[in-house]
Amino acid sequence: MIFVESGDAVIHAELIGDPEEQPVLCFVNSLGTDFRIWDQVAAHFAEDYCLLLYDKRGHGLSDLGQGPVTIDRHVDDLLALVDHFGIDRFGVVGLSIGGMIAQRLAVRAPDRLAALVLCDTAARIGDAEGWNSRIAAIEADGIDAIGDAVMERWFTPAYRAEEDMPLRVWRNMLTRQSAKGYVASCAAIRDADLTADAGQIDVPTLVVVGDGDLSTPPDLVRATAELIPGARFAVIEGAGHLPCIERPDELAALIGDLLDQVTDDD
Repeated sequence: MIFVESGDAVIHAELIGDPEEQPVLCFVNSLGTDFRIWDQVAAHFAEDYCLLLYDKRGHGLSDLGQGPVTIDRHVDDLLALVDHFGIDRFGVVGLSIGGMIAQRLAVRAPDRLAALVLCDTAARIGDAEGWNSRIAAIEADGIDAIGDAVMERWFTPAYRAEEDMPLRVWRNMLTRQSAKGYVASCAAIRDADLTADAGQIDVPTLVVVGDGDLSTPPDLVRATAELIPGARFAVIEGAGHLPCIERPDELAALIGDLLDQVTDDD
């Protein structure tokens, strides 16, 4: 367990491998999750890459800190992490809000990025009314009140029907997150519009989405991919909002293809 200070927060991270000897691949988790969602995907890259995983601000074991949380503040945390470990250049895989963090990072620090994977995300997700309603529901009744609805958006009907025990564990992960941390990142998503940023991204980019994603539907994700010059777009069949859990092998294969392309280009 590694803890790194970023401003007024302590961020929980895990570094697997040697950043001085291996290329670095960083994973950024989604709303209401911690970095364990990446376990099955990250395992595909453990031999050839140094892996950086972390709980974003207000999630998992990381602090929330004081004041409002924004996408830029999340980017500051990620930059604090890579600077702490002396990592100059790295690839990043971001899911949902993690993908928004990755998009913003690609504009703020393009020279730091070797490759960019945007998973089940968009330049703008939802609207103020929807996010304010979710925030109000959590502040009134806690995260557990939205737990079942979130599971329906995260996972396909087939997964929910066949994977009872894992589903209960993922629901526990959601509902045991900090309500304040969850709400703070809801507000960050609500207030973020990265549409203008997308056209400025100049990093080899893969944009991927599960065909059954109800949180960021394929058409929304495809529209963001079309804004990014040269981005590749792919749909994973049989996956909802978290293909890293439902279809980890397929997602890892797509990531690997992009990384191989970057290596060949170098």
